Parts: sequence; structure tokens; C-alpha cells
Amino acid sequence: MSHPFRFGLMAQGGSTVAEVTTRARRAEELGYYSILYNDHYLGPGAAMTSANHSIQASAAIPTAVLAATATERLVIGFRVLSVDYHNPVVLAKELATIDVFSGGRLEVGMGAGWVEAEYAGMGIRYDRPGIRIARLGEAVEVLRACFGEGEVDVRGEHVHASGFSGVPKPVGRVPIAIGGGGPKILQLAARKADIVAFNVSNAAGKLTADGTKSATATAVSEKVDIVRQAAGERFGDLQLEIGNYFTFVTDDVAATAATLSERTRGVLDMPLDEVLEHPHALLGDIDQICDTLEKRRELYGFNYITVRETEIETFAPIVDRLAGR
Repeated sequence: MSHPFRFGLMAQGGSTVAEVTTRARRAEELGYYSILYNDHYLGPGAAMTSANHSIQASAAIPTAVLAATATERLVIGFRVLSVDYHNPVVLAKELATIDVFSGGRLEVGMGAGWVEAEYAGMGIRYDRPGIRIARLGEAVEVLRACFGEGEVDVRGEHVHASGFSGVPKPVGRVPIAIGGGGPKILQLAARKADIVAFNVSNAAGKLTADGTKSATATAVSEKVDIVRQAAGERFGDLQLEIGNYFTFVTDDVAATAATLSERTRGVLDMPLDEVLEHPHALLGDIDQICDTLEKRRELYGFNYITVRETEIETFAPIVDRLAGR
């Protein structure tokens, strides 16, 4: 049986208090389930330009706190926090505090990190993927231990935390998402997460057309099978989330696709038929997109749909029609 639809916004934060609070309140008014902040730190310059990545105006954690204080029901979280940017014990305390102060509305998204130029810009060692993924798994163990009862005792190969109990304790079980686009991290998510966040492959350490092409309909079907096999009996309890980076609610699909192709040259680079089937893209009018989402939930299991915060208004009719169904 499929899980009901949830809809979230992938957010970049904001430059002012008003910008952040207004956007969060509007998301709540429109019926979105969550607002999820990215975790990037560098301003304009050669590093993020080389990564083909946009600039994030404000830091994720304080922005999430601000959004929580401005809302009453909206789930506040991250898509995703990079494991190498945060000490896991410090992070656990910060996250538990957000959960308590928000009345239990926190969702934690964790990732292995991928923007190689950002690592270099901050002077952080960029280990090979297997090490970063292993470290992520151990960091998630620390979060769970700090959120739970008894003393923390995690003695991993990469992460060590012991001899204390975590405080404060969250209001309830904090859902943890693990996001990524490769087999190893998806297997980790299947074993340890509550939410599996499907992404394109960022193995190149920057945004590339090859990364987007790694998430075609066939490839994503194979990724879901990887998660199903790794999860075993717990697969039915997992929420499957996907980021729809290329979302256009429009009555003129052909013209919009042509514009999209031009705007994403070097990032998408696909013919129209492949763009329309791409699991990370949504093009069509309200009826078409609703039909596409229902078909993809049946085909892949995706019930948790996230779109860019810039689509908050245009995507709202779809949220209104499908949320909770």
C-alpha cells in the first residue's frame, strides 16, 4: 500500500528575517508538509562557480530555527546537512533543541557531502565516497544515540562519542532522511533512515549533465530496487522522497521544455521525451502533473515530493489536490 503524498520545499534560506518568515508562513498556509534547508556556506567566488552551484544566503540551522518560530504546523528540516561540516555531538544537541523548541516538528536530512570545491574552500579534506558514506552512517548512529535513552557509546572507525547522555531529548522520534544518488548511500539509507531521499549522482563533485543523466527513468527504477533489497522487511515503512529540480506548471509543455533545455544547457541536455519521463522533472498543467505523480508513486513508490521554493505558488494547486491522499 502506498504512503499518502507529502510535499516539501527545498529552500536556500534568505537574506532577511522577513524573507525567511514570510516564505515559511506561506508554505504552511498553502498546505506544504515541510520546508527543508540546504547546507552550503561559501559566498560568490571561484569555488562555487566551478561547482555550477548557486549561493546560499543564510546558514541552514539558524534559518530553520527562524522558520520554526514563525510557524505552528510546518515541519522544519534540512535537505541535507553535510556530515563533514558538523561535529555529530554538537549537531545532535542543536537538532534536539530545535525539535523541543518547535514542539516536535523537526525532520533531519543527512548527506555524505559532495561539492568538492566547497570542501577545498573551507579547508576540509575531501575523502573518497566510501569513507564519507561510512562516516555518515556512524554520525547517524550518534544522532540516534543522543536522541535516545542511556549513555552514548559510539566507537566507529571515523566517529567516536561516549561517556555522556544526550540532552535535551526530542519530543518524539525525530525522522531522519539520508539522501544521495549512488548505490552505497542508498543502501545506507535503506538500512538506517526513515526517509530515503533520492538524488542525481554528484560523484563528479559538482553539478554536471552526466549527474542528471544518472537519474533517468530506468536508472531510478534500478535505484528503488537497490533500496528495496537493502531495506528488506522495513521497506514498506520507508518514506521515499525525490527532489523535483526541474518543475514547471504550464499549459505549453513544448515551449517550456525548449526554454528549459536552453536554461539548463550543460546540466540537463536531454531530448523532450526523456525530460518528460525524468523522475526529477515535472512539466505539464495541474492535471498532467497530478497524473504523473500518481503514476510515479505507483511505479517507484515516491510519496514525498519536494520542489524548489521558487515554485511555492505555482505548485500549490497540486499540493491542494494531492496532499494526504
